[in-house]
Amino acid sequence: MEEYLILMRLDLLTKEAQPSPEQMQEYMKQYHHWINGIVEEGKFAGGKGLSTEGKVLKPNNVVTDGPYAETKESLAGFIVIRAESFDDAMRLAAQCPILNGDGNSVEVRKIVSVHEQ
Repeated sequence: MEEYLILMRLDLLTKEAQPSPEQMQEYMKQYHHWINGIVEEGKFAGGKGLSTEGKVLKPNNVVTDGPYAETKESLAGFIVIRAESFDDAMRLAAQCPILNGDGNSVEVRKIVSVHEQ
């Protein structure tokens, strides 16, 4: 099996797009159900949520606030999964409840080594 990164994007900035506490509780329930399904298949390798704070470093010591200062599609978190193929990774990602929200997206990327040991 190979490892794949699933990046989850949604609007973390627009006040009107933020869920109520009740909605958030339901969304988290759906998210945990999704993750538990991946765990049951033996394909969950880890993951984390991300804060809304951030800095971007650019050439010539340029530092800007937030990696998403001009976009409503913020990187909210990621998980790493093990999958038999890209199609298998896409199948798991397609079940992500974040996709139930307007404007939300999930990106799937195969993890490859760029460092020789």
